Order: sequence, then structure tokens, then C-alpha cells
Amino acid sequence: MVLTLDEAQGLLLARRKELSELSEISEADRATVALDQQSVGRLSRMDAMQRQAMAQANDRQRARELQRIESALHRIKEDEYGFCLECGEDIPEARLRADPAALYCVPCAKLFG
Repeated sequence: MVLTLDEAQGLLLARRKELSELSEISEADRATVALDQQSVGRLSRMDAMQRQAMAQANDRQRARELQRIESALHRIKEDEYGFCLECGEDIPEARLRADPAALYCVPCAKLFG
């Protein structure tokens, strides 16, 4: 079964929605940690700061993935989707099903990705 542009776009839009929802859910974890020594012990503050750092790192990773998704959606509109950005060859369907925002074919991904 061939991956159609509509199907690819659907996969990309669903992933974009999922990432946006995850970002909203983790918003509180990314917030500044209050250093109120009266109500929170030292280890609790350290745990909160670690959770904050991990949530911020996850948010940065989501932002990068969202950029890749937006780029793939743009390539669909420009009729350039499914072609390797480096060599111009077709990106295999299996690779696009696994990662609809893939930029490179397998050989180029090993070199550049």
C-alpha cells in the first residue's frame, strides 16, 4: 500500500496535535521552581529542579519535532514531499511511515541525519 500525501498529512497533523497536548500537560513542570525554604525541604527542591530541567529538555525536543513537522507539511504543499533534501531521490515509503517528517533517504541520513 502506497503512502498517499493525504495520509502523510494526516499522520503529521495528528503528531502535531499530540505534541501540542503534551506541551500543555507539562507546562506546570517547566515553570520556575519556587525556593521557599519554609515549605519545601532541600531534597524536594532538588527534585523539583530536576523535574523542571527534564520538562524543559522535553519541551525543546518537542519544539524541534514540531519544526520538522511544519517543514514536512510545507513540502507537501509545494509538492516536494517524499524526496531526499540532499540527493533528491525518493525517501522509501517504510521510512516515511515510520517518520513522516523524514528529510533524508537512508544513505543520506547516515551521512547527514
